[in-house]
Amino acid sequence: MSTDATRYVLRGVRPLGGDPADVVLADGVITGITAPGAAAVDGAEVIDAADHVLLPGLVDLHTHLREPGREDAETVASGTRAAAAGGFTAVHAMANTSPVADTAGVVEQVRRLGDQAGWVDVHPVGAVTVGLAGDRLAELGAMADSAARVRVFSDDGKCVSDPVLMRRALEYVKSFDGVVAQHAQEPRLTEGAQMNEGVVSAEIGLTGWPAVAEEAIIARDVLLAEHVGSRLHVCHLSTAGSVEIVRWAKSRGIDVTAEVTPHHLILTDDLARTYDPAYKVNPPLRTAADVEAVRAGLADGTIDIVATDHAPHTREDKDCEWGAAAFGMTGLETALAVVQATMVDTGRLGWSDVARVLSATPARIGRVDSGPHAQGRPIAEGEPANLTLLDPAATRTVSGAQQVTASANTPFAGRELPGRVVATFLRGRATVLDGAPVPAGGTVSAR
Repeated sequence: MSTDATRYVLRGVRPLGGDPADVVLADGVITGITAPGAAAVDGAEVIDAADHVLLPGLVDLHTHLREPGREDAETVASGTRAAAAGGFTAVHAMANTSPVADTAGVVEQVRRLGDQAGWVDVHPVGAVTVGLAGDRLAELGAMADSAARVRVFSDDGKCVSDPVLMRRALEYVKSFDGVVAQHAQEPRLTEGAQMNEGVVSAEIGLTGWPAVAEEAIIARDVLLAEHVGSRLHVCHLSTAGSVEIVRWAKSRGIDVTAEVTPHHLILTDDLARTYDPAYKVNPPLRTAADVEAVRAGLADGTIDIVATDHAPHTREDKDCEWGAAAFGMTGLETALAVVQATMVDTGRLGWSDVARVLSATPARIGRVDSGPHAQGRPIAEGEPANLTLLDPAATRTVSGAQQVTASANTPFAGRELPGRVVATFLRGRATVLDGAPVPAGGTVSAR
């Protein structure tokens, strides 16, 4: 296939897994959805998409791109290229860079780097506190008013453990319809913790990380959000108790949303028995009962979205003994496959649900679902052509060395996963074709 076509016809594709259709992309938007074989193809690049599923471009609310400061692990360019390979058209870049994204200048720099790379839309997440230190609020209003237009704020990697600061942050973001995304981890309960506290940690002698350390913060924060009438988002929820707290909060009408990572949908703390630091992550892998609870919570809507928590690390930071290894796993290139394996192929979600949890709802939470470059929109005529074309019948064996991301710390190395992203379109421009990233050849249009 050529890579410079301005018009595409996706022949016989199944939008949201439904009936086959021809979908036409031109001038950055979806210009037609017709019966199979009915679309005019003059001057268009025709892609045979029979038996392929068409989804809105995926939106990740939780990505670590490492730049500025840790370009040895990932850059905005390499991370967003990996995002496109995984079917994403937008990511939210977390603030724990060096320097921390706690000022308008840093978030604008990250936004510019994303525009220059051109693989996906990059929306910076602003820090809640200066330097992630948890002592005083960062320049929330300045970041919100900047060219980056920040609407999500998080100290992810660290918890905003001071309840007074958390209350002030929740009050502050109300003025511009922002949201505080909390890394729920009570620090006093997790000092020196290395993995989930339970039978496995006791047997293998690693310091345990109790579920209550997560659940206590979520319980406190949903009550704070109710008290001040603000939006709260819970990052990487991982325990059965956390699911129940969020379910209770929603039953009271509290404005809380929650995410689960792909790895918490499929992996358990039994993997720590290998002492392979590929499985060391924050929050830690939990028990099989917790995995079942988060799957059920995602299926019934208690958990709103899947977010990758893509956390690349250098070989030096991960290829060492467990105690010295960094927490974190890559996830952008395997997220859709894990969701297919755990939720679609098991019958718990349909493809329209996948579009909701991996595109529409994260775009809404991040407030990027409107405007000239809206994400997470329906597959309909006139909507932006941000799209993901998936072959759900394909399978692949994951290889860390073959990932597009700059780091190889995937927990799925050697595992066979279903589905293959065949093409990704950002406003009608192919960023992935035939499963391979397509060089941008310039910047995306200014926003």
